[in-house]
Amino acid sequence: MEVSQARRAVDAATSVAASLGLAVDDAVVLHDSSKLTLRLLPCDTVARVAPLAHQVARFEVEVARRLAARGSPVAAPDPRAGPHVHERDGFAVTLWTHHEPVTTGPVPPADYADALRRLHAGMREVDVPAGHVLDRVGQARRLVADRDRTPALTGADRELLGGVLRDLGRVVGGRGTGQLLHGEPHPGNVLAAAGGPLFVDFETCCRGPVEFDLAHAPEEVAEHYPGVDRDLLRACRTLVLAVVTTWRWDRDDQLPDGRRLGREWLQRLRAELDRDGPGARG
Repeated sequence: MEVSQARRAVDAATSVAASLGLAVDDAVVLHDSSKLTLRLLPCDTVARVAPLAHQVARFEVEVARRLAARGSPVAAPDPRAGPHVHERDGFAVTLWTHHEPVTTGPVPPADYADALRRLHAGMREVDVPAGHVLDRVGQARRLVADRDRTPALTGADRELLGGVLRDLGRVVGGRGTGQLLHGEPHPGNVLAAAGGPLFVDFETCCRGPVEFDLAHAPEEVAEHYPGVDRDLLRACRTLVLAVVTTWRWDRDDQLPDGRRLGREWLQRLRAELDRDGPGARG
């Protein structure tokens, strides 16, 4: 968020916490992009704050609530606040239980895979409306095609991204509807909590093959996940790379250092396609 907007977001979060009787003397920024994630102290709750016009907080809270009720490995809404969305000054504010990390290192691949498998099992029991992973691919394709939205993309890079999104989208789409997925279970959305890994940020939920979720995790994780289709996983990894690379070329992208990452990921995408050979696009 821009500095002025972030200040207002912090004020909105502290106001909501205070209205619930939670003491707040400090707000520590945990993550800052289109949504601001804060740790509020001393009440020790995590606030997620997003502009009302660009948020799906009610969906996220409902998914997390249902999964937590089934014992799935998720960070749940703070019980002192309940699974509610609070509106303040043009922002949607949700409060979540804070889990102190037990390690600053990566989650062991076997633990990561087990937690993701249990998350997927819980998600098969949760009936919520969610789009397909191809919706995300379609958004990326439209972004690539819109030269006004992606003015810095060269012709060759635009052609590369468009082709990968089209061809591998067909590969993944040919595997049917699939099941409810997290959507982006990368390490940044996994907490190394005392009782085991917990997943956060469910606004990205969608339907598709479990390999699409595994494509966001470190490569070693798939070695511990049962029944993985290796060819589909490889296609999903390349497809995910093409999607996130496309986002970095959006003129409105707010990820810090996003353009540098976009250039690096284009190089990586070319290297992966060269490595996998002519059939890499399906």
